[in-house]
Amino acid sequence: MGRWWFETGLVEEVVDVLACSYLERAHRRPSAPVRFLDRGVPMLEASVAATVAFREQLAPQAAADRARALLAPYVRDLQAAEAAEHAVVLVHCTDPAEGTRRSLSHEARVTNAYAAYQRHLHDQVNRLVASGRFAYVITVGDRPTIAVQDELRQRVHALHLAIPTRALAGVRVVALGGLSESGKSTAGEYLRTRHGHARLKIGHLLADTADRCQITDPYALGDATQAELIVDALDRYCAAHHFLDQVSIESLHSLGSTAELTRMLGPQLTITYLQTPFAVRAARSPLGARDVTERDRTKISRGAEKIAGIAHEVIDNSGSRLQLERRLDRLALGIRWPSHRPSTVPVNTLGLPVHLEAYLSAVLEQMTGAQPLIDLLAVTGSGAQGKYQHCWSDLDVFVVAASDALPGMREILAGLEGELGGVKLGLTVLTREECATGVVSSRLLHVLALLGTGALTALWCAPGLTLPTPAAADDVEASVRDGIQAAIEIRRQLLRPTFDLRTLYKVTALLAKIQLRFAGTECPADDDALTTLLTGIHPEINGLLSAARTDHDQAEALARLVLELWLSTVREGTP
Repeated sequence: MGRWWFETGLVEEVVDVLACSYLERAHRRPSAPVRFLDRGVPMLEASVAATVAFREQLAPQAAADRARALLAPYVRDLQAAEAAEHAVVLVHCTDPAEGTRRSLSHEARVTNAYAAYQRHLHDQVNRLVASGRFAYVITVGDRPTIAVQDELRQRVHALHLAIPTRALAGVRVVALGGLSESGKSTAGEYLRTRHGHARLKIGHLLADTADRCQITDPYALGDATQAELIVDALDRYCAAHHFLDQVSIESLHSLGSTAELTRMLGPQLTITYLQTPFAVRAARSPLGARDVTERDRTKISRGAEKIAGIAHEVIDNSGSRLQLERRLDRLALGIRWPSHRPSTVPVNTLGLPVHLEAYLSAVLEQMTGAQPLIDLLAVTGSGAQGKYQHCWSDLDVFVVAASDALPGMREILAGLEGELGGVKLGLTVLTREECATGVVSSRLLHVLALLGTGALTALWCAPGLTLPTPAAADDVEASVRDGIQAAIEIRRQLLRPTFDLRTLYKVTALLAKIQLRFAGTECPADDDALTTLLTGIHPEINGLLSAARTDHDQAEALARLVLELWLSTVREGTP
């Protein structure tokens, strides 16, 4: 065929075969409301022009003119066919030379004639793109297949409702691999229950698409085709469950199809391999070592153990289940929570009393020298918002540091304790690892969210440090636990013969802040939160707040008012 096309066949004969084939296809009665055709009429013109450019050694414009002359006998029918088409062209890039190189790189064998033809073809396609012959131009570049598919669907969806709107848009896929009894099922179930992933079996995905396509044995297909079947089933499932944005699939057993999945899904896919010693896996199996060996044999024959070499994450699952879950937390949150470098401000911008500014400056000087003890230091609470109140506010400080820094930090803090002037220091220390795995209290999760969004700035941050920014929904959801505890603490205080005014006021303000957070309002300062929540509910809210700091009856009235708003959300029939 290639020799006839490029060498022996008359040019007029080649053009006649091509044009008649295109027209025959265009006249064929469609069997579905939408047909996707490989190459439309503009590509016919480009192919003819590239052919004559090669065979007759013509320049691009001369080749285009010659092609139009050769196609003139068919022009009326071709124009009618083109009018019924919506032409879409996929190009590697805007540079014909680079596009040619990329096209030829996909071929197993390339002749000189075919290489020359491709160079001319790219010139002609670019000419037609510039002249507006294609309704849609999609640049593939280095994007994964699913990203190109997604753009294509968005472009052509308006043509017919049968065309899906998106292709796995916004869906992150964790693909679990490993040998028998390595913990894949345990990992998949934890991702489902703890992190909200839909849990799907690769075997089911393959069988579903194979059945739809009437394929008897999908495992006999090539790696690329298997990957296409998996992605097709995954796409259909997620389209039917449009609310999904996180999916785990298990189990990866084929190195080749896994590599193809990576090519197709790109950064939406995280290959996770569970590395577990044979002795541990044998001990976990109800049927013992022989059963594990037999099941491993099939997996190893498909290259399952080599998947570790291309995995994005390799998890050592030789330890406890708690260790596995923490590693999975890091994996899941690393996908869902973006990392940001906290911004910093000087101490004197916080509006703190002079002696507290001096104290913090001394702490920073001693903890962040040539060999810093800490990774980050930030003031939180009212002190960070310019709302510090003398004799009422604490100095709340958040620090990120390794656990081996604690002795040095303790020594420094002990030496500077007298500089606090009686102010209570509320110091919280977390490691980087605790932040990354989300193993923090709901209050500290909120601090991380504020640091990540820039609503809270640090006083010092180690070079290169980034911290996860919890999603707003996760922050709000975690706040429920603080709300529950605050509501309980309010009642504990009210049941005491004599409650502490300051403690009651602060826990009441905390419950107010949490209720506002659910409404999308953030009020870090106690008075601001209480005023915002109760304005319109209490006729003299400002007077009540002022009195509640010194008068037990007013403090109790304020606490009961905020508590009642919280409890109203759990009563049956409450609007």
